[in-house]
Amino acid sequence: MVLEATMICIDNSEWMRNGDYSPNRFQAQADAVNLICGAKTQSNPENTVGVLTMAGKGVRVLVTPTSDLGKILACMHGLEIGGEMNLAAGIQVAQLALKHRQNKKQQQRIIVFAGSPIKHDKKLLEMIGRKLKKNSVALDIVNFGDEDEGKPEKLEALLAAVNNNDTSHIVHVPPGPNALSDVLISTPIFTGDGEGGSGFAAAAAAAAAGGVSGFDLGVDPNLDPELALALRVSMEEERARQEAAAKKAAEEAAKQDKGGEQQPSSQDATMTEGASGSASEADNKKDDIMDDENALLQQALAMSMDDTTSGHDMRDTDMSEATADDPDLALALQLSVQDSDKDSSGQTDMSKLLADQSFVSSIIASLPGVDPNDPSVKDLLASMQNQSQKKDEDKGPNEEEKQ
Repeated sequence: MVLEATMICIDNSEWMRNGDYSPNRFQAQADAVNLICGAKTQSNPENTVGVLTMAGKGVRVLVTPTSDLGKILACMHGLEIGGEMNLAAGIQVAQLALKHRQNKKQQQRIIVFAGSPIKHDKKLLEMIGRKLKKNSVALDIVNFGDEDEGKPEKLEALLAAVNNNDTSHIVHVPPGPNALSDVLISTPIFTGDGEGGSGFAAAAAAAAAGGVSGFDLGVDPNLDPELALALRVSMEEERARQEAAAKKAAEEAAKQDKGGEQQPSSQDATMTEGASGSASEADNKKDDIMDDENALLQQALAMSMDDTTSGHDMRDTDMSEATADDPDLALALQLSVQDSDKDSSGQTDMSKLLADQSFVSSIIASLPGVDPNDPSVKDLLASMQNQSQKKDEDKGPNEEEKQ
């Protein structure tokens, strides 16, 4: 890395109010100066940069060569614009400031921004250039703004007089949409003498080019190793996550393909099993229904074949228990038994009356229009007597059995 002391000569003449460079010539020049100061101080911790103005009431040194970047950038604010540029006086004052630098091992360099017409003669500029070459001072010239007659030739003559082993450079920046600093980023004025530029210069160039740089993540590991490491780790984690997601998606797609092939056979097997299962279930249901019907039929037959005596005894027992618990039920049962007794006694009395032949004959004789001696009436009375006799005969054995 080059150990260097640099003086930057700023053009603050009335020509800097023009807007052919965005936003105007002076602001575009100030941005370029800020980038150059940052690149110089970052390339080597012992580098120093100073700033002076060439227009106005006269040449004025804003800050002597220093390594404090904040002090350098602060001097650019609040500058007055006016007057005409005095290029010869500015270069001589810059040479004087470099002569009084603290570290004599630093190489000397002057950077001149010329954005207005030059009124000096070509011979005067060549003489100044030879003096700079004698004192080993390198010169970089930034030519921008309107091109008047003779200005490029004067600047080229000055560069030819001071140039020694291609240590001095000149850049012509035409007006256009590109900012002045964007054009200077790729020139040796910004990057240095064949060194590829410092890390700050490379980062600034990447920012100006839309984030494209020679580094993987757009950050120089030499300038900010922690940020570069953090970006690299996060990028590796994101890559691993994407690979895992892609692998999972591929596995799911393979499973879906296999499932689509096995689906028809599995459906057939399922249908077969379902049909056989439904048939077996139907058979089982039929068997269960038959078993239930048989059980009910057998129970009904058993109930019908039970002994009436045991059934009466059971009913009497149940009725006695129920009547003991419920008095109302006992009363109702008693009334029903009395009614049944009355019915049976009435029937018995009626049968006795029908069995009395004299009573029946007297009843028939009292009926108007009925002849007791009619054969049909006699037959009817005889049949009624026979039926009453049969009932008496049937009751006889049953009553004896009960006793």
